Amino acid sequence: MRDNDAALVKAFRQSSPYVNLHRGSTFVVMLGGEAIDQDNFPNIISDIALLTSLGIRLVIVFGARPQIDRGLAEAGLDGVYHKHTRVTDGPSFRVIKDVCGGLQMDIMSRLSMGLVNTPMQNARINVVTGNFVIAQPLGVDDGIDYQHSGRVRRIHTDTIHHQLANGATVLISPIGFSVTGESFNLSSEELARRLAIELKADKLIGFCSQRGVMGEDGVAIAELFPEQAEEHLVRLAARDPMSGTVRYLRAAISSCRAGVARSHLVSYKEDGALIQELFTRDGLGTQIVSQSAEQARQARIDDIGGILDLIRPLEEEGILVRRSREQLEMEVDQFTIIEKDGAIIGCAALYPFPEEGMAEMACVAIHPDYRRGSRGDMLLQKVEEQAKRRGLTRLFILTTRSIHWFRERGFEPVDVGALPMGKQKLYNYQRRSKIMMKDLV
Repeated sequence: MRDNDAALVKAFRQSSPYVNLHRGSTFVVMLGGEAIDQDNFPNIISDIALLTSLGIRLVIVFGARPQIDRGLAEAGLDGVYHKHTRVTDGPSFRVIKDVCGGLQMDIMSRLSMGLVNTPMQNARINVVTGNFVIAQPLGVDDGIDYQHSGRVRRIHTDTIHHQLANGATVLISPIGFSVTGESFNLSSEELARRLAIELKADKLIGFCSQRGVMGEDGVAIAELFPEQAEEHLVRLAARDPMSGTVRYLRAAISSCRAGVARSHLVSYKEDGALIQELFTRDGLGTQIVSQSAEQARQARIDDIGGILDLIRPLEEEGILVRRSREQLEMEVDQFTIIEKDGAIIGCAALYPFPEEGMAEMACVAIHPDYRRGSRGDMLLQKVEEQAKRRGLTRLFILTTRSIHWFRERGFEPVDVGALPMGKQKLYNYQRRSKIMMKDLV
């Protein structure tokens, strides 16, 4: 198999857990006007089409800020803002409705493409739009009348869910309608936030000019809790309170706190960023999460297959002692695993010897893609906590390769005679594993 083919097969296999995980989920995708302006926008549309083909239910909200600004300028009108919110008078609103109507038609036409030899071939996406959002005026603030600028009053969630259940992709513009027959200009970020919360969406997805929220090292931060995201929001808002990243972060933080488990921020410039974020283990953007995508927990019987996949390569190299599936099934309660998005990326077992007050930490394995992080320390901490809860005072390991790693964490070399009697009888003198022990304080 050629290298390119092998890489493709590996990537396809690694994506399969995420395909299964996302199928039947509801995603709210916010397409800001900045994303629509990009040369990469046709690729984003193709990736959205791919999501629908994988059984994901999509609600697409689009914005039009830069397009509206250009339309107003062409009409000789000034864009007026108060507290970073557009003030929409009558002449401006006529331009805004024309711009949003044109963008809606453009997005629908792109989602309707089905040309041969394109990513949209045979996509057959059923796009629906309508008066799903009931709006009301923002009113007057500090003496400023926002006029035709509004806020979301109510969302017809039952109607949207019905359309999604029938296989439709729902497209929503930033124009809302009131019970009095008026229409209002809405914030697309606020609209996406309300939709994600009230639809109980699994994800809220937005786009920005960079890969996500960037750290001081210039690398996108993969995961942020709402409190951490708030700190970045304050910093970014001080530089540019109107930036797309700032507007989206506000919506993502609020959504997360209201029950939307994950909000993603990805680049609208980088081809395939959305697919890499959703279907690879490490993603390519930033997630705002209510709890980490990576969790350490006690293993269950249905984790056996994942543990075997993780330890088999190490057993074949002679680093770990081979264990049969039957043995693992009997000992699964002894294992702690690290799980990321349904995939097992680390494991360790604790075998107690209560009469001697000792325990063995064994079968320590970390997936090769994650060995540079702190997963080993996470497993060691979990195993030590378990041993202490059982009243054990010493922890030992047998290793042929990781001697220095354990020494750096307080383990000291001992001889076979320091082991519990039951373990001494099982010691394999041919493997000549180094024995190291640590007092648990």
